[in-house]
Order: sequence, then structure tokens, then C-alpha cells
Amino acid sequence: MVDMSIGEVARKMGLRSSAIRYYERLGLIPKAPRVSGRRRYDERVLERLAMVRFAKHVGFNIAEIKVLLRGVDGRPPPERWRKLAAEKVAQVDAFVVQARTIRKLLSDTLDFQCPKLVERGRALHSATAGPALRLKRTARS
Repeated sequence: MVDMSIGEVARKMGLRSSAIRYYERLGLIPKAPRVSGRRRYDERVLERLAMVRFAKHVGFNIAEIKVLLRGVDGRPPPERWRKLAAEKVAQVDAFVVQARTIRKLLSDTLDFQCPKLVERGRALHSATAGPALRLKRTARS
């Protein structure tokens, strides 16, 4: 179907019209031509929004999605996807390791009547650095 309104696109994609306007403003989808002041979209926007949805679902942030889609009207080059996906897999792997460590620390405190949180906190200060359970997100230029 050619010439869809923003409402039609939103319904087809299960999004709000405001999300589509937001993605357009960020450059994730191309600016739609206007007819009588209203945005009109063709089928290609549905593919673009599907790619944005998938990338968000697997943990990509807006900056990373911009890198993925930059300079292409259709699908991004497979090499670009493979590079970004491999980086994301490494981040997820690190996140899982950290989550397992935190789970063990929490479980260990459940075994005691008095979990000695102060002592455990002091021990962490010397043993680790950085905040816990943060999936590293980096903007790429």
C-alpha cells in the first residue's frame, strides 16, 4: 500500500504516532513527504520501523541504531550488522557474567540470619570497580 497516513503506519506497526514522529526527528526513518500538510508514507517505512524495533529489542540504543542505518535507504549492509551485533554479543556476555556474580552474592546473603552488609560492601570496594548490572552502551561515530 502506497501513501499511508501516520495513523495507518502506527496501527500496522503497533506504535504510537508520536513514536513515528520521534524516529523521524532522530533520523531513524526518512522524513515523510507531506500532502496537504499531512505526512504520507510508503511501504518502505514499515521495513525501516521493523529494523528499528528489532535493534531496540536486542539492546541497541538510539545512537547504535543510527550507526546501523546511516546512509542506507533499505537494509543495512550485512557486514555493518555483523560488526555491531558481535560487539553487542560481547556486551551481553559481560552483562550475563556480572548478573551471575550478583545473583550469587545476593543468594549468599540469604543463608545468614545477619547478612553483614557493611562488611560485604567494604569487601566489594577493594575487589571491584564500577557500577553493577549496567549493559555498556557506546555511541559510535
